[in-house]
Amino acid sequence: MMFGISKSAGLVAAFATLMTALMMSAPAARADDKDLAQALRAGGLVLVVRHGATFPDQADTDPLNFDNIAAQRNLNDKGKALAKSFGDALRQAGVPVGKVYTSKYNRAYETAVIAGFPNIEKITDLTEGGLIVSPNENNRRADAFRKMLAVAPKDHTNTILITHQPNIIAALGKDWFDVKEGEASIFRPADGGYKLVARIQMDEWPRIAAAK
Repeated sequence: MMFGISKSAGLVAAFATLMTALMMSAPAARADDKDLAQALRAGGLVLVVRHGATFPDQADTDPLNFDNIAAQRNLNDKGKALAKSFGDALRQAGVPVGKVYTSKYNRAYETAVIAGFPNIEKITDLTEGGLIVSPNENNRRADAFRKMLAVAPKDHTNTILITHQPNIIAALGKDWFDVKEGEASIFRPADGGYKLVARIQMDEWPRIAAAK
């Protein structure tokens, strides 16, 4: 009888250990849609967006000539449709957009244009450098990127930065190694730095906009 009790106790303990392990390995719950929509409407956030979906069989074959769009990897139909949906969702939710900065590559700039954003500015600091610029220049761009995240937008608007996976990883670290095309990382500038609020996929924006 004592053996039975001991065995049962052992099974309970093993089950509790298993449940604890599962809970610890479970992904953190995403930010509440309604709270996020309200925060976006209030302004003061910086949205880091990886450009929309592109053609995976294309490459940047003339990387020093940003005007040669045909020689770049460009948005595919899905990327264009989701970029439009992204902009429409922000307007539907009443999210104020201030400055919009993009990479000089067309896939980043076109994401902003199709989304319907005003005040778009192409800048070197968000442009993918890769092997065509020096390691020092790549590091400088990453540092400049981080400084932009720490700047609070003016007049209760939100700033949008549209860039590339290598730039995002270089600036934000290995936790962003899996950043997807179109994904937005939302930050709140604070105390000379910045804090992550949420990470949102581009096809999730209509759901955020509907959260009143």
